[in-house]
Amino acid sequence: MVTSAALLYWIMLAGVALYAITGVLEAGRKGMDVVGACAVGLATAAGGGTVRDVLIGRPVFWISDQTYMLAAFGAALAAFFLLRFIKLPARLFLIPDALGLALFTVSGTQIALAADTPWLVAGLMGVITGVAGGVLRDILCNDIPLIFLPGELYAIAATAGAGVVVGMQAIGLSHELAAIGGFLAAAGLRFAAMAFRLRAPEWAPRE
Repeated sequence: MVTSAALLYWIMLAGVALYAITGVLEAGRKGMDVVGACAVGLATAAGGGTVRDVLIGRPVFWISDQTYMLAAFGAALAAFFLLRFIKLPARLFLIPDALGLALFTVSGTQIALAADTPWLVAGLMGVITGVAGGVLRDILCNDIPLIFLPGELYAIAATAGAGVVVGMQAIGLSHELAAIGGFLAAAGLRFAAMAFRLRAPEWAPRE
């Protein structure tokens, strides 16, 4: 049987791999070479977790265990050489990005809870873990970060996922069930927003 610690480890590995792929896809769209694409991929994979670990005083995850960087680098390199000859839709990166967002949100929230942070801080750490890597990717690719685009349910999806994890663990459900629930909430809301053009309220000043 997979323990909660082992599940969290695999969630984080999957998250860094997926986010590395999104970084390569965006870098490829900008015409970067293999060095630039891999650099963006690694920054995307490491960004959110690094900010979280620094804020809660925890050893930075990819420094403590180089497996994370190996997974991110392997995924980035494979994506670069496999996908650069295939013409893909410009916004294809949104699919692995939504999955990575959900995985990182879940792992970030559970790591913060395990570090005995208050529930509100743990939820915030989950959101930061989920969105910071994508923000760094978009900045490096000279794009407006998705989190700042009008109406995008990006941080809202991460907030929903973190809230589900906190709530399910607070009522005594297992870490595994909380991880599944948080993942489905974050990924489901993000995919629903993309499929049905769900939008957050936007600032509309009176004329």
